Amino acid sequence: MSPETRPPLPPFTLETASEKVRLAEDAWNSRDPARIARAYTIDSKWRNRAEFIEGREAIEAFLTRKWQRELEYRLIKEIWGCRENRIAVRFAYEWHDDSGQWFRSYGNENWEFDEHGLMRRRLASINDAPITPEERKFFWEAPGPRPTDHPGLSSFGF
Repeated sequence: MSPETRPPLPPFTLETASEKVRLAEDAWNSRDPARIARAYTIDSKWRNRAEFIEGREAIEAFLTRKWQRELEYRLIKEIWGCRENRIAVRFAYEWHDDSGQWFRSYGNENWEFDEHGLMRRRLASINDAPITPEERKFFWEAPGPRPTDHPGLSSFGF
């Protein structure tokens, strides 16, 4: 397979789509913008909140800015559904700003992949809710993947 191939490939089954979601979660929890950007097509198009982003370089720059302001970021993703080359995901992540205020950000993403398993479109809707440190739920060594025994979104009722 070429370096531009990212298994699992479409068409997705529930099993392969779930695997793709966990791989994406692990990559985002690395907080490595260059690593993450390689999972997208060269001309990938994003809508992230009210921001429109196009291409790997812009994705990498966006993620670099994101993690300069969203500190101690920890993310959990969960599949919502899949069909052919598309996956719907719901997610939540916790982070704090430079003043120490914690947030839990909730959202939904729609993903579309090319035949090589690279994401060519990502549409994300996200809402931020301030939380106290005592309300935090996501605890693991970060940056790094969520441990396999750490609860997922459904376990928290999110």
